[in-house]
Amino acid sequence: MATIELEIDDKKHGAFKVYEDGSEIGEMVIGVKDPVLTVYHTEVNKSAEGKGYAKQLLDTMVAYTRENGLEVKPLCPYVHAQFKKHPDVYNDIWLKQ
Repeated sequence: MATIELEIDDKKHGAFKVYEDGSEIGEMVIGVKDPVLTVYHTEVNKSAEGKGYAKQLLDTMVAYTRENGLEVKPLCPYVHAQFKKHPDVYNDIWLKQ
């Protein structure tokens, strides 16, 4: 069973990381400068691709964003593509510029 943890430093830079059997298999790199959470990059190991881990990272980031009253600046191509594909799901947190 995969688990996702937010690992963030004092400067609010870090990542949501996904682990399977104790090994890191993917991450979504972020930075937070209230009220904006910027997503820079999402990556899943080749061996774990196609198993929905990127979507799990996205869902976890979205839940965190909503719980903390933030907006998302999606610089990551994957996140930006998902926001464009499903605007009805993400419009409430999507910081468009």
